[in-house]
Amino acid sequence: MSEHSKVTVDEAILAPVRAICLAYPEAIETETFGAPTFQVRSKNFAMLHQPEGRTAVWCKAPPGAQAAYVTSEPDRYYAPPYLGPKGWVAAWLDPERTPDWDEIAAIIDESYRLVAPKRLVARLDSE
Repeated sequence: MSEHSKVTVDEAILAPVRAICLAYPEAIETETFGAPTFQVRSKNFAMLHQPEGRTAVWCKAPPGAQAAYVTSEPDRYYAPPYLGPKGWVAAWLDPERTPDWDEIAAIIDESYRLVAPKRLVARLDSE
């Protein structure tokens, strides 16, 4: 079994991602492959990784969305390794590039809605 190095995320990046993710019904933070990961009922909807030494958030995206994001802003979005072929999208969160937190929140929202049980999505919509 291989060991994964722990991902250490700058608090200026982790805090807003954590605030966005943990606001969802039954969302929890855990560590997967050494990285901060946000789940609902044991299903990942947002993960922080550091390819190339830069922090990025990986989220599940609806069909066609990954290509739209990557094509529209290739410097901001990319298809992550392993999950990219499954339609996930990754967004760079470099503090010096000032992440668009409203856009990041929208991507996380889409991801949560794709993996959460329908009952939790309905609860979210009624709040």
